[in-house]
Amino acid sequence: MAGGGGGAWFFTQGKSGDDKAEQAKARAAEPPVYVPLEQFTVNLQPEDGEQYLQIQFTLQVPTLKDVDVIKNNMARVRSRVLLLLSAKKASELSTVEGKAALTKELIATLKVPFAEKGEPQMITDVLYTSFIIQ
Repeated sequence: MAGGGGGAWFFTQGKSGDDKAEQAKARAAEPPVYVPLEQFTVNLQPEDGEQYLQIQFTLQVPTLKDVDVIKNNMARVRSRVLLLLSAKKASELSTVEGKAALTKELIATLKVPFAEKGEPQMITDVLYTSFIIQ
């Protein structure tokens, strides 16, 4: 009798791990969802006179739930992006490597939970649709 209980425990414990793996695969199989953001225009940190950045991008997220979280907190999203961008110099952003580094910084900045002790946002990529430095 005890062996049957142990076997049942083993199978239910193993199954929950398998279920989690299957759920992760199912999420990965779903097509990504995109959240286009309005254009940002910011003054860059001075180097050779005044320069500004005009940028537009789309966030890639895994689910529609993530879209809702971002849209419901758009004021915070825009504020975080503006603060990050306005601290940059044109020379930091003009190369492919600089844009790749900016992508990582944007993701890290926007993943910080909007609510205290909240869950981080799931953002998988930043896709630039316009990137002008003048």
